[in-house]
Amino acid sequence: MQRRITPPAVILVALLALTGCGAGTSPGASTGTATGTATPAIAPAAAPTATPTPAKSFSNADLTGLLSTLKDAHGKPLTVVPAAQIDQGIIKAKQLLKTAVFTPAACKALADSNAQIPDGSTYAAGTSISATDKTTTVVTVIALKDAQTMTKQLNTSQAAAAQCKTFTLEAGGQKITTETTPVDSATDGDVSFAALTKQRLATGQAQTALTVTGIKGNLAATAVKAGPAVTQQASAELTQLVNTILAHG
Repeated sequence: MQRRITPPAVILVALLALTGCGAGTSPGASTGTATGTATPAIAPAAAPTATPTPAKSFSNADLTGLLSTLKDAHGKPLTVVPAAQIDQGIIKAKQLLKTAVFTPAACKALADSNAQIPDGSTYAAGTSISATDKTTTVVTVIALKDAQTMTKQLNTSQAAAAQCKTFTLEAGGQKITTETTPVDSATDGDVSFAALTKQRLATGQAQTALTVTGIKGNLAATAVKAGPAVTQQASAELTQLVNTILAHG
C-alpha cells in the first residue's frame, strides 16, 4: 500500500506554524514567509516592528466558538477538532521529532524549538475535507498570555531559517523532501506570512500545502490548504478565514 501524507499531518502543519515556524512581515510588505510541514521552511524577513496590541484573554471555548462560525471555500462549515485530539497530536509530534533525521541537521533544532507551545496558551483547530478537489483545509488559532512571546519565537526561528527553505525529513519509515516558496499574501494582522510548500515522498507521491498566518496582538491564526494540486491562488480564501478570526483580536 502506498504511504500517504495524511490529514492529521496537516493539522500539525498549522499548529507548528502558530508556535513560531515562520518569520513575519508587516501588513504592507510585498512578500510573506511561513511553514508548510511538520518542520519549518522559512524565508528571511525583517523582524516585526508593529506596536504590540494589549493582550486579550481567550479560553479554549472562546477559540472553538470562533472556529465553529467558519466555512470553507465550498460553504461547508469546519469541523472542530476536540482538544484532546490536538493535545495527542502535539505529543506525537514531539515523539516523532526525537528520532527524526533532518538534512540539513540545523533544521531539527529549529523544529524542536517550534514544537513547544508556550505555557498558559489556549488553542483550537477546525478541519474540512473536500472530496471534489481532494483537499484538506485546516484552521488553527492560538492565544498567548504575553503578546511578545510570539514575536520572540518568530525572531528566534529566523536564525536558522535560510538553511531550511529546502530540507529532507526521515521519520516513521518515510523520507519527505520539502521545498517552500514565499507567497505574497497579507492579512489584517500586525504580522503576516504565507508560503507554498511542496512535499515529496520517496515513493514519488507529492502533495502541496499553502499556509497563511496572521498575528494580531496575542492572537494568531493559521489556515492551511493541502492537496495534490493546491496553488497559491487559494491564498485569498485562506486569508479570509484568518482575517475572520483576527477581527476578534
